[in-house]
Amino acid sequence: MIKLIFICLISFVGYHFIQDKLKTDSLPSTLETAASEVNTDSFAAFFTKINIEFEKIKDLFQKSQDLLPDWQVNESSEKLEKPALDEPTREPFSIYNVQIGDQKQDVEKQLGKAKRASFNEYGTKWYTYHQNYQNFVMISYDDSNKVSGLYTNQDLIAAKNGIQKGTTKETVLNTLGKPLTQLEKGFVFYKLPSDRDYEMFQLDDQYITVFFDKHEDNTVTAMQIIDESLEKNRSDFYTKSTNNLKQGFEYQLFDLTNASRVNNGLTILKWDDRVKDTARKHSLDMAEHNYFSHTNLEGQSPFDRMLEMGIRYTMAGENLAYGQYSSIFAHEGLMNSLGHRENILQKDFRYLGVGVAFNTQSQPYYTENFITK
Repeated sequence: MIKLIFICLISFVGYHFIQDKLKTDSLPSTLETAASEVNTDSFAAFFTKINIEFEKIKDLFQKSQDLLPDWQVNESSEKLEKPALDEPTREPFSIYNVQIGDQKQDVEKQLGKAKRASFNEYGTKWYTYHQNYQNFVMISYDDSNKVSGLYTNQDLIAAKNGIQKGTTKETVLNTLGKPLTQLEKGFVFYKLPSDRDYEMFQLDDQYITVFFDKHEDNTVTAMQIIDESLEKNRSDFYTKSTNNLKQGFEYQLFDLTNASRVNNGLTILKWDDRVKDTARKHSLDMAEHNYFSHTNLEGQSPFDRMLEMGIRYTMAGENLAYGQYSSIFAHEGLMNSLGHRENILQKDFRYLGVGVAFNTQSQPYYTENFITK
């Protein structure tokens, strides 16, 4: 994209610069006399002007980089080799050779700079690392820049006990023992749902959540590792809603969706702001009026709502989720619901907008709208 902009910039500035130098109004006459009438100093001035204009554009993109999905991502790219994974030295599990307690500077020596940082339910940020959504990992850091949280839905899990992506649920339970059935927050115990598609374990001062894929014989599909101090710092089951958290959940669901698509050999979706707006509007409507449906109270379907906002498409789909306390749990739940999974893995979709809103109890409503133009 930068190359294309740079070429257009050279053409635009070059034409007007030479035209100004030669005082001519037509492109043919400009080209006919350019070689003989533009001297070396003029060329130096021309390239100086090019450099100034390019730096302005570069600065504009850098300022907007944290607000937009990763625009440097290619729709398709060569499949990368799986990185060598070492058995963790201190902790029960590592993800992409990163363990709880590692220093951020050491992590980024290995993984490079994060593609995005977005707020999460723990009051910290998820830093997202990947190469075109391959080798995808999300990492949280504490105030001392030590790793306090880890997540991946790709084949990057290593363990002393042999558990990895694809391990059966039976093996996980036999290896890790009895899972938690409730979480304590203050004086309240929150019971985990009996029909959950994950199991949570407390091991060595860490909360380890193992997610299973119903459609892959109940095998390990993802893992989240949270330091005990970070989990206990989350005082309520549902984190108080803020604009930062809303935007964080939206971008995290976008990234999680693309990481799942890459897992299945599919093209990466592009972010669409207008689609995000209609998704967010529907989430807010559900949150404010206490309902949960693809059809709003005015009888409009997702397709009606998008058309009303001027969004044109050749195909479209919608996913909804409600009540999951984080984007990760929402995404893993959607992947275990066949209809929602089919939308996430629909090979012909090209764009995605995600909208999140919270009700008065800070329970999140998630809306994902997929389209092809």
